[in-house]
Amino acid sequence: MKAAVVTDFAKPPAYAEFEDPVAGPGETLVDVSFAALSTLAKSQASGKHYSSRTTLPLVPGVDGVGRLRDGTRVYFAFARAPYGSMAAKVAVPEAYVAPLPAALDDAVAAGAANAGMSSFAALKERARFVSGETVLINGATGVSGRLAVQVARALGAKHVVATGRNERVLAQLGADDVVSLDGERADLTERFRRVFSERRVDVVLDYLWGAPASALLAAIPGNATEGEPRIRYVQVGSSAGLSIDVEAKLLRSSGLELLGSGLGSVALERLVAVTSEFLAAFVPGGLTFDIDVRPLADIATAWHDTSGSRIVFAI
Repeated sequence: MKAAVVTDFAKPPAYAEFEDPVAGPGETLVDVSFAALSTLAKSQASGKHYSSRTTLPLVPGVDGVGRLRDGTRVYFAFARAPYGSMAAKVAVPEAYVAPLPAALDDAVAAGAANAGMSSFAALKERARFVSGETVLINGATGVSGRLAVQVARALGAKHVVATGRNERVLAQLGADDVVSLDGERADLTERFRRVFSERRVDVVLDYLWGAPASALLAAIPGNATEGEPRIRYVQVGSSAGLSIDVEAKLLRSSGLELLGSGLGSVALERLVAVTSEFLAAFVPGGLTFDIDVRPLADIATAWHDTSGSRIVFAI
């Protein structure tokens, strides 16, 4: 079969032949229709993600949309190694397959699934978000961050605060407050302090980590005589840095709770179920998501594309 094939972690995948998968016990074969080029898929295929496979060759891709042999349209994820979703066929554990809503377009579902899961799972599974709470999205101008604003709204957020460097995109997000990440650390911390003084922020979804996270954490109020309210800080991505320093007193003097959301913090079967729930809410919730559909044969040239839309490969 045709597939994207990784033979060197330092190079883009090639469009090539790969052995057809054979379903084992508890697995099902899926004929793949569309697969997204997500940040997670790229990171895994370059050997840089903590969940990256170590044996080559392999087919990249975390999840996708396809059809079972009886024609049922499904979302699937976490195919058995060395197979990923960027192939004509995959063998997938039956627990990692879910039917698609009839009203949802296949390509949109493939593109939005991983991006939406990042905020949907973080809010529902990790933060235990409750309708009426305020959500701050740190890094809201990226593909997943833009969708996270919509997801927070759809789940009933009272207020949404969005941060980012692209002020044009920030202005288009429909957030209640926006925070520019440009400028010096001290200035940024002061901007965050103003947010915390004006809004009771209940949940932070952080797609950045690094310097922006350091500035945000430094602004969290503390030292109240009666104890500060809870702030569930959920770390989702690390595009601005892999590590930060956190002073011990910050955790002791505030209501801050540091959490993470990703592979390993939520069981894979539960992640698929949450993603299925997100996809079921996509059309009724009026969510939108921009995609750029390309043939899988263009994998090598599309791999380093930085145009801003989520690339979805037609298999």
